[in-house]
Amino acid sequence: MSAEKAYKPRLQTEYENRIKKAMMDKMGYKNVHQIPKLEKIVLNMGAGDSTQDSRKAQIAADALTEISGQKAVVTRAKKSIATFKVREDMPLGAKVTLRGAQMYDFMDRLVNIALPRVRDFRGLNKKSFDGRGNYAMGVKEHIVFPEINYDKVDSIRGMDIVICTSAPTNDEAYALLKEFNLPLKD
Repeated sequence: MSAEKAYKPRLQTEYENRIKKAMMDKMGYKNVHQIPKLEKIVLNMGAGDSTQDSRKAQIAADALTEISGQKAVVTRAKKSIATFKVREDMPLGAKVTLRGAQMYDFMDRLVNIALPRVRDFRGLNKKSFDGRGNYAMGVKEHIVFPEINYDKVDSIRGMDIVICTSAPTNDEAYALLKEFNLPLKD
């Protein structure tokens, strides 16, 4: 029996071999443990029309599952809001949190496949950092991901993507995401 090598995504290997060294040089870290890294990526898709049809939230969850490669969870309302016709525990959308190999695979597909397919794309806004090294962005059409079969889509939905890093400041997170080739505007 031969010991099979564990799967390691291309972007994770690139982080370990090239990006860590580049960050050490650029930011002047004295310790390897100071180098920021990706911690998780959270995908969220709301299904606002799910107040009329509760299956819409499950359809959104299925789409997120296809995009991420990991089972998405249906999110539910915490309390009733009469103005929006929302009752407590009503399905409203879906979310999934990616870590490890799936996180690096998703980041790779986001940067190299999905974002170039966005219409009139001119780069991501640099002001979307939260002050603690996390970056949030929105995609207006979930069909930019190649896993989604356009012919089987009932309605085009937007989604939120939050990239959480271990960087303590926005500048360090910006430098890290630039090394991952995330197309941030200068």
